[in-house]
Amino acid sequence: MTARAVTEATFDQEVLQNEKTVMVDFWAEWCGPCRAVSPILDQIATEHADKLDIVKLNVDENPQLAMKYQITAIPAMKVFKGGEVVQTVIGAKPKPALEADLAAYLQ
Repeated sequence: MTARAVTEATFDQEVLQNEKTVMVDFWAEWCGPCRAVSPILDQIATEHADKLDIVKLNVDENPQLAMKYQITAIPAMKVFKGGEVVQTVIGAKPKPALEADLAAYLQ
């Protein structure tokens, strides 16, 4: 299972109104670290599909949302629960580090 893409048009429904916890990966095509972390996020999405949704938001194609959530560096991942940001993870990290950051949401 790969993380699906969201846009400004689908963000409210897919993220803010989602009953599950959602991690949004803010990324761009030209960002090397974003491409490096992408398969790791896909693995986490597959392994923890029952507890966590992972979606990707291209900041170049959705600049309003990038501005709204103050994305100044990518990759940036924000965890949403009940429509609110509950955690922010900045930068590409290996899978064990990302899972440690997300531990509270994966149990």
